Amino acid sequence: MSAMRFAGETCVTARVNELDFERPIRIGDTALVEAYVYDAGRTSVHVALRAWREEPRSGETESTFTFVAIDETGETVPVPDLSVSTEDGERLRDRVHEIEE
Repeated sequence: MSAMRFAGETCVTARVNELDFERPIRIGDTALVEAYVYDAGRTSVHVALRAWREEPRSGETESTFTFVAIDETGETVPVPDLSVSTEDGERLRDRVHEIEE
């Protein structure tokens, strides 16, 4: 949803850098997911995701996903340039770039 809202187009998953399931999310647990766009290419949107479950002893995990914007025929289409105008936005973007290195 973050990628599609940013691009204004349908987006499909192109890459997931890492995804570790350290603890299961069981029936009855509440899954919490935070997502934000931290970078954009010509047709790609890079999204950071943090997911955790609502249970005091669980940990949290962080992954980045790359989505590609496509039109109704499945062809890639350009996405807008990403501008970060707040210190909080810069901090979030920098945090993801540190994880990727």
